[in-house]
Amino acid sequence: MSIAKPSVPRGTRDFSPEKMKKRNFIFDTLREIFKKYGYEQIETPAMENLSTLLGKYGEEGDKLLFRIVNSGNFVNEDLDAFVNLSKLLSKSPEEDELNTASNRIVNTICEKGLRYDLTVPFARYVVQNRNEITFPFKRFQIQPVWRADRPAKGRYREFYQCDVDVVGSDSLLNEAELIQIIDEAFGKMQVNTVVKVNNRKILTGIADYIGEPERIVDITIAIDKLEKVGWERVQEELFERGLAEEAVKELKSIVQVVEMNNIEKLDFLEKVLFASEVGLAGVKELRTLLGYLELLNVKTAVEIDLTLARGLNYYTGAIFEVKALDVEMGSICGGGRYDNLTGIFGMPGVSGVGISFGADRIFDVLNQLDKYPQDSTQGTQVLFINFGENEEKYCLPLVSKIRAAGINAELFPGSVKMKKQMAYADAKKIPYVALVGDNEMQQNVISLKNMQSGEQTTITLEELISKLKG
Repeated sequence: MSIAKPSVPRGTRDFSPEKMKKRNFIFDTLREIFKKYGYEQIETPAMENLSTLLGKYGEEGDKLLFRIVNSGNFVNEDLDAFVNLSKLLSKSPEEDELNTASNRIVNTICEKGLRYDLTVPFARYVVQNRNEITFPFKRFQIQPVWRADRPAKGRYREFYQCDVDVVGSDSLLNEAELIQIIDEAFGKMQVNTVVKVNNRKILTGIADYIGEPERIVDITIAIDKLEKVGWERVQEELFERGLAEEAVKELKSIVQVVEMNNIEKLDFLEKVLFASEVGLAGVKELRTLLGYLELLNVKTAVEIDLTLARGLNYYTGAIFEVKALDVEMGSICGGGRYDNLTGIFGMPGVSGVGISFGADRIFDVLNQLDKYPQDSTQGTQVLFINFGENEEKYCLPLVSKIRAAGINAELFPGSVKMKKQMAYADAKKIPYVALVGDNEMQQNVISLKNMQSGEQTTITLEELISKLKG
C-alpha cells in the first residue's frame, strides 16, 4: 500500500512559528486599536445554516460558498432523488430540469456552509442577541472565512478577516471613525495606503441617469471587476446582462472621470445627478464625510473613486477599499454601510457600517516590505543551559522569576550535550544563553553569553532581568 504524500488543500497555507509571530503582530495591532475606539470582541461559529448565508452575497457570492455535507446516511434517506438524477444525466435532460433535480439533492444533503464573511454572521448574531445588546453596538471579530474561489496571488480559499462594525447608528461619524482606524492601523504597520471611497446611492443615481435603474445590481457586479479585467471585459459583461450600448457609453463617461480632485468630482456629480434624489443624497453623504475628515489628523490619502462598487448586495451607502501603494496587491481592507442587513433576519431598520482588514493580504504585503518591528517577532530571549539535575533544580526558580518579569525564557529540557543545546538556541535565534554551573551557583550569579557577538559576562539575576527588559 502506497503512502500518500502529505499536502494541504489548494488555497490554504500552514504557518510556522516564525510566521505566526508576524501574523500575531497584525492581529495584536488591530485588536489594540479596535479596543481603543470602544469596540468589543465577539466570535461566531465556523459554520452557519445555509439559510443564513444564501442570497446575501449576490449570485457570484453564492457560487463561492463551501457547503458542508450532512453527516449520517443521507444517501439512503433520499435514494429516489439520486436515482432520478442518474436517469436524468443518462438522457441529456433540459438544463432547468437538471438544475431542479440537482438543487433538490444539494438541499437535502447540505444544510450548512462555512462562513463566507463575518458580516452576515454578525447580523444574525445581532438579531438573536438583540435583548442583551446595548445599541449602538460596536464589535470587532478576528476569525477565518472560506470561499471556493480560484487560488491566485493574494487570493486564498481560507483566510482571516479582522472586522470592525457598528450597528444601530446611521451617523456618518462612524464612517469617519473607521477611516481613522484604517489610518492608525496602517500607520503602525508602516504601510503606505490610499483609501478609495464611493457611495452606493451615487451608483444608484448613475443607474437612474443612464436609464437602467433596474440594472443596479448588474452594474455593480460588473464594474466591481474593472481593476482586474479592464473596461472592455466589463463592457462585454454589461452587454451580456442586457444593458443598452448607449447606457454603457454614458456609464463609462461618468465612472471613469479621473483628472479631478474629490470636491470637483462631487460638483460634477451634483450636475449630472441633479434629477436623482438618491444620487444627490449619496453626494451629500460624501461631502459630510470629507468634512469630518478635514477636522481629524488623518494622514492617509482619501480618494473618491466612482468605479468602486463593492459587488456585495447588502451595501447601501458609503463604501471603502484600501490599497497598498508600494506593493502589487488587491485591496487589503474594505467595507461599507449596510442599512438593513438585519432586516433579512426579522429585525428591520437597524443601520450598520463596517470594514474588514484582510489579514492574509496584509501579511503578504508586510513580508514584501519587511516592515515588522524587531520586538514583534521576538521569541525566547534567554535559554538556560541544562548541566544536570542539581543545576536544573537551581535554575527552575530563576526562570520562573524571569518569566514573571515579562521576559520570554526557557530551561532546556534535559542535560544533553552542550553543543546540541547551543544549536537549539541558534536555530530559534535566541539572543542570549545563560550558563549556571557549580561556580555560578556558589557565587549566586549567572554567566550570560551573547549569541551574536560571542561576548560572555557574569551578572546577577536582577541585572539579567534589567538588561533584557531594557
